[in-house]
Amino acid sequence: MSVPARRFSVRSYVLAWITLPLCAILAIDTWFLYRSALHSVNVAYDRTLLATTHAVGDSVRFENGRYRLSLPLALFEIYETEQSGRYYYRVSDSGGGLLSGDEDLQPYRGTLPKNTAYPAVVQFYEDSFHGEPIRVAALLQPVFSNDEAGTVVIQVAEPMKIREESARDILRNTLLRQGLLVAAVCLAVYVSVTRALRPLNRLRDELGRRSADDLSALALRTGLLELDTVTQAMNQLMERLARLVNHQKRFIANASHQLRTPLAVLKTQLQSGLRGDAPGEVVLREISGTVERTITLANQMLLLAKIEQRRSQGLSDLCHLGNLAREAAVELSPLIAEKDLDFELDDADGHGLIRGDAWLVGELIRNLLNNAIRHTPPGQKLGIRVRSAGGAVELLVWDSGGGIPDEQMNQLFEPFSSSFSASGSGLGLAIAKEIALSLDGRIALANATRETGAAGLDARVTFAAAAG
Repeated sequence: MSVPARRFSVRSYVLAWITLPLCAILAIDTWFLYRSALHSVNVAYDRTLLATTHAVGDSVRFENGRYRLSLPLALFEIYETEQSGRYYYRVSDSGGGLLSGDEDLQPYRGTLPKNTAYPAVVQFYEDSFHGEPIRVAALLQPVFSNDEAGTVVIQVAEPMKIREESARDILRNTLLRQGLLVAAVCLAVYVSVTRALRPLNRLRDELGRRSADDLSALALRTGLLELDTVTQAMNQLMERLARLVNHQKRFIANASHQLRTPLAVLKTQLQSGLRGDAPGEVVLREISGTVERTITLANQMLLLAKIEQRRSQGLSDLCHLGNLAREAAVELSPLIAEKDLDFELDDADGHGLIRGDAWLVGELIRNLLNNAIRHTPPGQKLGIRVRSAGGAVELLVWDSGGGIPDEQMNQLFEPFSSSFSASGSGLGLAIAKEIALSLDGRIALANATRETGAAGLDARVTFAAAAG
């Protein structure tokens, strides 16, 4: 059992593909921004810590063989601030002994680099004080007096949470602004997609109100290029469907009307034979003729339906009219020989190359040639001529059948119109016209006088030439 695919609305789809990448980008940007803010905060606080360390170092004096500190009042105010911002300090001699400050602050164990140009060098490092992370600045401070000199190590520390809180404040403000940005983007996308979907909803409503047999063109104009393109494509599809439905309706109507008559005749002939109204051989010949005509009619009607199917496949193949004419002549040669007709095939230039379905072109030639054979008296002439000139290829099927009245010329292309012969089904020329139109060609009939003086009919079909 197949699991149905999950369905999403266009609105949620667009929102997801805009907001999710945007949130991912903002999350990455927030992380880098937090790192940058923390670095900036550390730099700023390290400078303050450095200034405080130098202030403590400047207050150290060496008098009467002892180190003395005279811390400024402002430094005591900093030292006595609340716990979140207080400083810790320790002043040690070169041996690590405590001279002043916080005894619990561990003495500096590292080695400060020597700088001959300026011997007071500061080293920053991180440590802990009473289990709390701290940032420490250690200063190697030379102390001079009139007759002696010494060196002390000054350490000033502050809690790391001060820096982290400052960085978190920056992060919170950043997240707030970026959250507002995401909300604004989501709102803008929601509103714009909702407005853009209104024409699509109108199109859905219009299609929903239509009846099953309404294949007329949609008159909706949305002003949106993509949706108007879809509407245009739907109109083209409806046009093709309407043509197909009309063709099916005509086929059903023709089949129900035209096949009823030969079937009724066949039933009458069978009943006549059963009653013994005529000899059995005569009845069987009549039935055979009726069956033959019915088969021909059914085949031609099916051929008309197949032409419509082939038309939708487009023109893709290359075919040679001269070769197809030869094949049609060979196929119908028994009929030509039966009436002792003089057949001519003229393909002098041999360049009758067109683009189309070879099967359809062959059916066109066979229908025209079969029509010419039926209407040419025994012993007379008929033929096929292929010529190419000016980017066009012309197929001419001619006979010596006496021609037709001008007023009936256009009627012969209508289905089941057989005005001058009772032996045909009336579909041959209609099929030829449908095939010519499906191949983007033109077909026309014209009366003509042959060299022998006999009248005849010219069936002329013109196609666009194809590059070989």
